Amino acid sequence: PNPAALRTPGMRISDRLSAMAMHASARFTVRYGDDLRFAGTDLPRPTRRRIPTRHGRVTVHEYGEASAPAYVHFHGGAWLMRYPQMDDWWCRYVAATAEVRVVNVDFRTGPYVAYPVAQHQCHDVAAAIAAEVPVVVGGFSSGGGLAASVCLQARDAGSFVPRLQVLGVPALDLASDLPRGAGMISPSLRALVRRVYFPDPATRAEPYASPVLADDLSGLPPAIVLTAERDTLRADGDSYARRLREAGIEVVHDLTPRVDHYFLTEDPVRARTTMAMVAGHVRDALACD
Repeated sequence: PNPAALRTPGMRISDRLSAMAMHASARFTVRYGDDLRFAGTDLPRPTRRRIPTRHGRVTVHEYGEASAPAYVHFHGGAWLMRYPQMDDWWCRYVAATAEVRVVNVDFRTGPYVAYPVAQHQCHDVAAAIAAEVPVVVGGFSSGGGLAASVCLQARDAGSFVPRLQVLGVPALDLASDLPRGAGMISPSLRALVRRVYFPDPATRAEPYASPVLADDLSGLPPAIVLTAERDTLRADGDSYARRLREAGIEVVHDLTPRVDHYFLTEDPVRARTTMAMVAGHVRDALACD
């Protein structure tokens, strides 16, 4: 067995049961993108293939032409929900609007593995795709944190160079406590995620777990950072955008006003503009020689 999957000090039986319930129920409970299917609904079902990683083979769902440059996407779900189809609406939109291939990654999550399994799997899949075609990486929420982690891993290992990173309402700091309040991402959820997926407190401040805490952000790809005014994770994205700029990285930082973590669903009118902007940047990044 993978030692990283077995490091679970501090996880209670109730934690494991809660995480298992989230993991199993995601396909029935996650509906946040149903009103955002603005394009790509006529695309066929994605094809599947399995890609080797250092933690076993990972299934990916591919939309669009197999030979096209690729946007590699990491779904959200607090590292506890393994359900890439939650972002099917986004994958279809990007594939149709940016006219690229979209690779939606079915990485493993808690409570069945712990950090850094998902981070490694996402890097290894993106590196494998980058060996075929130019790539952009991106994700929402915990998936945005994974995309930032992948870029740091790729830079440090010299494995590949993403053309762009798309960080949507990203979770970038697992070492710090969340502010108390009525936000969708609560301190109690953060505590559960820590105990289940980041059970070793010493690892939570590592750059690949908490990219915003990395000492050096130089040499990373350009970034689109999407934040929401009322999101308890807003500080993560705001700080990362600022630090990337200070490191000389080109950044587009877009703040959606008056919304919480589900920033696109809560304002679907503005979402059209936000989504079109991101798709345009993805298309341009992958079109350049």
